[in-house]
Amino acid sequence: MKKEVLEKGFLKLCTAKAMSELYEANFKQVSKYVHATSRGHEAIQIALGMQLLPQDYAFPYYRDDAMLLSFGLQPYDLMLQLLAKKDDPFSGGRTYYCHPSLKDDDKPKIPHQSSATGMQAIPATGAAMGMQYKELQGLHDEKIKDLPLVVCSLGDASVTEGEIAEAFQMAALKQMPILYLVQDNGWDISANAEETRAQNAFEYAQGFHGLEAISIDGANFIESYEAIENVIKIIRKERRPFLVHAKVPLLNHHTSGVRMEWYRDDLEEARSRDPYPVIKQQLMDNGFTKKEIDSIEASAKATVENDFQKALQAEDPKPEDLFTNDFVSTPITEEVGKRSPEGNDKVVMVDCALFAVEELMKKHKECLLYGQDVGGRLGGVFREAATLAQKFGDDRVFNTPIQEAFIVGSTVGMSAVGLKPIVEVQFADYIWPGLNQLFTEVSRSCYLSNGKWPVSMILRVPIGAYGSGGPYHSSSVESVITNIRGIKIAYPSNGADLKGLIKAAYYDPNPVVILEHKGLYWSKVKGTEGATSIEPSEDYVLPLGKAWLLQEIWKQDDVETLTIVTYGMGVHWAYNATKGMRDQIEIIDLRTLFPLDEETIMASVKKTGKCLVVTEEPSHNSFARALAGKIQEECFKCLDAPVMTIGSENMPAIPLNSTLEETMIPSTEKVKIKIENVLNY
Repeated sequence: MKKEVLEKGFLKLCTAKAMSELYEANFKQVSKYVHATSRGHEAIQIALGMQLLPQDYAFPYYRDDAMLLSFGLQPYDLMLQLLAKKDDPFSGGRTYYCHPSLKDDDKPKIPHQSSATGMQAIPATGAAMGMQYKELQGLHDEKIKDLPLVVCSLGDASVTEGEIAEAFQMAALKQMPILYLVQDNGWDISANAEETRAQNAFEYAQGFHGLEAISIDGANFIESYEAIENVIKIIRKERRPFLVHAKVPLLNHHTSGVRMEWYRDDLEEARSRDPYPVIKQQLMDNGFTKKEIDSIEASAKATVENDFQKALQAEDPKPEDLFTNDFVSTPITEEVGKRSPEGNDKVVMVDCALFAVEELMKKHKECLLYGQDVGGRLGGVFREAATLAQKFGDDRVFNTPIQEAFIVGSTVGMSAVGLKPIVEVQFADYIWPGLNQLFTEVSRSCYLSNGKWPVSMILRVPIGAYGSGGPYHSSSVESVITNIRGIKIAYPSNGADLKGLIKAAYYDPNPVVILEHKGLYWSKVKGTEGATSIEPSEDYVLPLGKAWLLQEIWKQDDVETLTIVTYGMGVHWAYNATKGMRDQIEIIDLRTLFPLDEETIMASVKKTGKCLVVTEEPSHNSFARALAGKIQEECFKCLDAPVMTIGSENMPAIPLNSTLEETMIPSTEKVKIKIENVLNY
């Protein structure tokens, strides 16, 4: 092995080891914030990290500080995060030690990393899928000689997670350029491999045809370096996935808060496999003198000690730093384009969405659409993607397996490599497997990377009840979604709004969830003819966060007046229910649930003095009830009655039987009765 490779590897290993020892020696100072270290894992991490290039993407996990050192980061950089300092280069003091996010030109790119074990496998595979897509579409940088790859680093315990299977399945199916490194130390926290795993990661990988795997001694630097060198060469050339199962000892605590002496019974055996004496002997075997080796060690220790003292003195975040980088600014702030161009036909809501996506795909090769059944054979179960695969090809519009977590989480990696994915969960009832990724990865990426990695994606979700869809195709889920901070949420009531909001969502660099009521798609439900629209012009854009005052009244002192705040199907119930009293009632169509147009809402309620919030969700503990509370708080002095809500009955599910469904959900008649109750209060 080249002496300079061995020397660099040894320096990085000594540095990581010295950091671990320093943290232990200064436990009282550093234990304020929980941390884990790479002690025992250093050899394989450094062997991999030294061979990555700036065009590569890496998704480390929370024990990978030695890998980060091998990327070129300094102990000081990592210590700023250890101590949650303002200048922590990853998160600005917002997230744990060794939870990196990096966008330096001279280093591998690292999108945001969460603590949830194994969750990075799906975003990482999404990045590899994005690389593959860019190569197929000619969007990659052809000047780069060595094609990029993705590295996803995992602990062995995380491989039992179901989302790992989704990632492996897609990587093997699509033959993506990704290396999964599994560092196997035999432990979860206190549960060991015998208790928790039917097989190790190498054996598990055999079940995924097309995912080649090897098993190596990850505590041996030379063996690790040469094995990784060969694997990387294959991936760069052949563009296919690989798994490296590296057996390593864990020589430090699981984390600073869970001490190894509490439960470990194998510490002596683990210490016998320490990678440090192994690499030290390898240096001697390759001609290094004891003096040279001692000098490298002393240099590493001095750097670590000096960096620690400097990090201790670094500035902490200020209170106002809390309120930055939840979103990045969007260029779409005004409604532009023609909403109802002369000569255009009226079209149903689903077609407005279809035309919006088609126009975006024609204009932007970075735009692609995937999800269940959206491909050429069907074009979506609501025909919302009809003809798109035929027009743009199977690489740009394609089916995924039934993997809601992958559909949602892969957008993190897709966005990171510069694409704009539009994805779809087939029914709102099936969004639950994707919530882990939406909450843990998508929504927090911008904030916890301190603005470096916003996730630019659109998630379309058909929602709502009509026509006896039954308990698994009819649910409303907005109260759960609106409790996830860091995403924007649209819920349009008509085709023109849907088209304009899709366009705004595309140009918004943040994640946007669009809830689309199935009963409005084709206006087959009585009283929803207003959901059809003259198709807006191609340049029509409707900003997120702007409500529509679709029925406005003058301030009146001689009659009772009322504001109805609603969205989606509720807009049509409210409009139909106010027939004959439209001079008394204002209707606000929210259009977006976040950001929320509070200014329009509060101004209307202060004018009318009464308010009813209409939703399709059961109202207990709902978004609508929270909104009603907010209105009551802001407008209390102007109110002539409590702010009231009407929603579905508070039952666990929407029944299949049409009579029971009708009994469950609101209707024009039910809303009309509620309006009269509020007006007469």
